[in-house]
Amino acid sequence: MSQFPTHEFHTVRGYQLKKQNKSGLTPALEDYLEMAYRLCLEENYTRVNKLSERLHVRPSSASKMVARLVGLGYLEYDSFESILLTGEGRTAGAYLLERHNTVERFFIMVGSPNPLEEAELVEHTLSTLTVLEIKALLEFFTQNPDIEKQFKKFRDTVVFPEI
Repeated sequence: MSQFPTHEFHTVRGYQLKKQNKSGLTPALEDYLEMAYRLCLEENYTRVNKLSERLHVRPSSASKMVARLVGLGYLEYDSFESILLTGEGRTAGAYLLERHNTVERFFIMVGSPNPLEEAELVEHTLSTLTVLEIKALLEFFTQNPDIEKQFKKFRDTVVFPEI
């Protein structure tokens, strides 16, 4: 009998599929919804060409993803072909943007050389509870700037092996 606790292990893709089945959103769909939300904060609507431009993808790719988000009930089109958020889209988009900002702030705090890229890669894998825990940690450092300074001073003394 093993001394180790039993866990249900999966591949990265397995965990992604497990999470996707709950929300219907893949990491790519989350990126599109988050960007649609960002753009709709500016003008209350967006268009396919703006999404494709901001996400650095072809308009045809953006159009396909928008159609999937419409099918899932997160977005809708109006008569002028403007992309609008549904109530569910606003709620999910607000969470996705907050999750992104929290993860990016965390990577900035720990001294990541590329916090945006790392946040984009990692954010999709985190549970809501983990995001809230990271947010609490960031708030702790905000409310305790002396401890944050101690952490940063310590971090600067740590020698990392060559990778």
